[in-house]
Amino acid sequence: MAARAEKDFMGEIQVPEHVYWGAHTQRSLEHFNIGEETMPLPVIRAFGYLKKAAALVNGGFGLLPDSKVQLIVQVCDEIISGDLDGHFPLKVWQTGSGTQTHMNVNEVIAGRARELSGQRLHPNDDVNKSQSSNDAFPTAMHMAAYDLLAATTIPALTALHRELDQKSREWKDIVKIGRTHFMDAVPLTLGQEFSGYAVMLDQSIQGVTDRLPLLARVAIGGTVLGTGLNSPEGFDVNVAEKLSEFTGYPFVPAPSKFAALAAHDDLVAGHGALKTVAVSLMKIANDIRMLGSGPRCGIGELQLPANEPGSSIMPGKVNPTQAEALTMVCAQVMGNDVTLSVAGSSGHFELNVFKPVIIYNLLQSARLLGDAADSFMKHCVRGLAPNLKTIQVHLENSLMLVTALAPEFGYDKAAVIANKAHAEGITLAQAAGDLGYVTQQEFRDLVDPSAMTRPFKPQ
Repeated sequence: MAARAEKDFMGEIQVPEHVYWGAHTQRSLEHFNIGEETMPLPVIRAFGYLKKAAALVNGGFGLLPDSKVQLIVQVCDEIISGDLDGHFPLKVWQTGSGTQTHMNVNEVIAGRARELSGQRLHPNDDVNKSQSSNDAFPTAMHMAAYDLLAATTIPALTALHRELDQKSREWKDIVKIGRTHFMDAVPLTLGQEFSGYAVMLDQSIQGVTDRLPLLARVAIGGTVLGTGLNSPEGFDVNVAEKLSEFTGYPFVPAPSKFAALAAHDDLVAGHGALKTVAVSLMKIANDIRMLGSGPRCGIGELQLPANEPGSSIMPGKVNPTQAEALTMVCAQVMGNDVTLSVAGSSGHFELNVFKPVIIYNLLQSARLLGDAADSFMKHCVRGLAPNLKTIQVHLENSLMLVTALAPEFGYDKAAVIANKAHAEGITLAQAAGDLGYVTQQEFRDLVDPSAMTRPFKPQ
């Protein structure tokens, strides 16, 4: 492979001839060959916007000539469009400040600009003017997180919520037996059951939405420690305004650059909201797959869509695969939250040096939850149907209908009826009649499953 010599203050290093990056990136490639996880492309896209904004603001302050500004802008537009994706090969497992990926961006911009114009741009002196990895990388982190949550995760979760809410309204009159402790309980409607799922998810979505203003606060302008050394006054405000103009998101300077560099509590809080989404979705998916268990030897109150064969040995078997995929995603997100908790709490003095793993895990969770929610909505929830026959059989067989008799006869007598019916394998009505408590007609008047799904009206 043809190579060229690149130099930095550490000496000379060979870089493949066809790439735009330079010595800093090449050293990272050789020294951090760890795992397969590369820096997520949303971070690179965010850097494209950030470097474009910084160049324009530096030009406005007279710190960069217009020719260099326009070159940087041109290359940044290529980065934003994805044309240069192959030039960002670095692993997540690198310097904890993200400096190597930041320099990868700076070097690619300088290298591509040289190819376009023959003009030499310096990765540090020109592309990185008025910036530091310590404020640029966390700014890109916030930008990438905000965009993925706003454009992918929240819309997918909202669509799933709408589908669950629609099912709750469609099924508002289907009376079924409830379950607590995995045991039969009193009746409710299938619509009421699904309304609980819809509200759980709605509250979780709100939690994510509420975190967006935290992620809109960017660290740019803090440079090394948060003091703003080597950046002009007003640089932070002007760059944030440019970022908002480019993306449509309301980015503003972080109220404390010191906190924005030394800690990443905003990102930890954002992922905490994603963990809550995962907790809600785990419960919802598990309930749906258990309610659909069977088809003949399980609960079988829901009919799940048959999307694909479920077994390589059992003919005709269909499994709740969408629920399985979603719950695996939820498990991954819960694990990612532990990583963010450890990483976010491990910053020392003026800089948190767990930045790459924080943003990698947050973006993975946001992407997985968005994709899994979309798949679960389209290929499971949308096609759910109630098994009315099974629902009715379970309802009529439940001993907990006896709860309706408690106000009439008291808890103890109602328990005697239930125990007699269970022990002798007879109906509640027959047991109550045999004990001489009520006639069959009186039992039917007192035990109305539909009436049991709502509070009674006092006389």
